[in-house]
Order: sequence, then structure tokens, then C-alpha cells
Amino acid sequence: MEILDVIQKEIRDVLVRINEEEMEAALALVKKSCRIFVDGEGRSGLMAKGFAMRLMHLGYTVYVVGETITPALRQDDVFIGVSGSGGSANVVNDAQKAKKIGCKALAVTSKTDSALAATADQTLCIPGTVRGDSGGGRTSIQLLSSLFDQSLHIALDALCYMISTRDATGNDAATGMHW
Repeated sequence: MEILDVIQKEIRDVLVRINEEEMEAALALVKKSCRIFVDGEGRSGLMAKGFAMRLMHLGYTVYVVGETITPALRQDDVFIGVSGSGGSANVVNDAQKAKKIGCKALAVTSKTDSALAATADQTLCIPGTVRGDSGGGRTSIQLLSSLFDQSLHIALDALCYMISTRDATGNDAATGMHW
């Protein structure tokens, strides 16, 4: 089907532009000795929740910001904020709160010049089209932030693979943590 070919090409074009050093820096932030707090809104937030779930499967202590069982942040926790635009008010505010407490912060965004990226210690840029892009900045035929969200899901799954390889956590161990 032609439309699926176009969408696959769009995703491939984003994935090849993700900086490997940024992936390695994100990998270095995720440690079992730290609690990890994942934050996002809308569809990007759903991708962030999927990432949090997979980290749990890999044996990490991970929380999704805004859930009823999420504890307070402490110094030395890791905050991972996901926002395609890098300007989602709640995510930016939460990142600022995390930094003020003394947490390490990772911004996962398509906009390296955003408020979220400016707040974070590290940025993982997923250079896919987002809702506010227009004109020459809109490189996708898809609606809103679909290209960012699709590419985000794949990139975060790749990061989980990198984590599982580093930690020698195989599929059987991850399956044992699955509900």
C-alpha cells in the first residue's frame, strides 16, 4: 500500500537523523541505582508511559508523573520529560521542579531550542514533525505530531534494547516482570 510506504519512509528519515551520542548519553542516565520519573502529555505521554512500562520490565524503579501512586521526587532521581514541541507547560514545569530538587533531567523532544531542552542536563532529539510545525518545517504528510510520536516509540524501544544489552537482561527476565 503506497501510503504505508510513505509513512515508513518518513519514520526512517527521522530515525537516521537521531544522534547516536545523544542515545549513549540517555543510556548513561538510566541506572538501577536511581529512581526514574517519566513525564509527557497527550500521545507523546502515552509513548512515555510505554517506555516506563518497558523500564519496569527491565527491573528499574520507574514512575509516571501524575499517576496516583507516584511518590515525591528526591535529589539524585532521574527525570525524563517527553514533549515534541519542548514547550508542554506541565512537562517544562515538572522538569524545572526536578532540576531545583537536584535531579538529573533528560529532555526527549524534536526542538533542541525549546524550554524543555534548556532546562535539561541532556537532550535526546527525535527530529520528527510536530503539531506546531508549518511551511518548510512540516516534513510529514501525517496529522499533528504523528511522525514524532511514531519515531519516539521506536527510539525509546531502541534505548530499552541498549539498556537490556548493557544490563544483560534477556527476554526471559523481562517476560518474568510482565503482568
